[in-house]
Amino acid sequence: MELFFKLEAGYLGIAIFILLITIFVTTRKFMPKSALKKGLLFVSIILSIFIGTHYFITTNRINKVETAFNEGKKVICESKALRKVAQSVIIEKSNDWSLNNHLFSSKNYKRDFFTARCIEYFPIELKIK
Repeated sequence: MELFFKLEAGYLGIAIFILLITIFVTTRKFMPKSALKKGLLFVSIILSIFIGTHYFITTNRINKVETAFNEGKKVICESKALRKVAQSVIIEKSNDWSLNNHLFSSKNYKRDFFTARCIEYFPIELKIK
């Protein structure tokens, strides 16, 4: 459950804000009496589907990235600290990277990377004739 709140905290905050707006709009005098119940039900279901789908997709990506790393494959993580040409960091076990509690860390690099913000590396080969 901790991972859910880590991944979805921002979206849960946005969802609460949207629900507050729904409550405000559906309690106005010009709205029908049943608008509050119907509005909250509809908006809650839609937000739950969106947040649940995002969590499912993100946890699947986390599992794929961690499996690839444990198999010795390369993983790409975005480095928001570098805003120049090289914004991505290639992570692999052979370069002294380790995986602990969904975080990639290395003694050779100053910051850790959360596996939810990484993807498996697929090299693209260009064949020129």
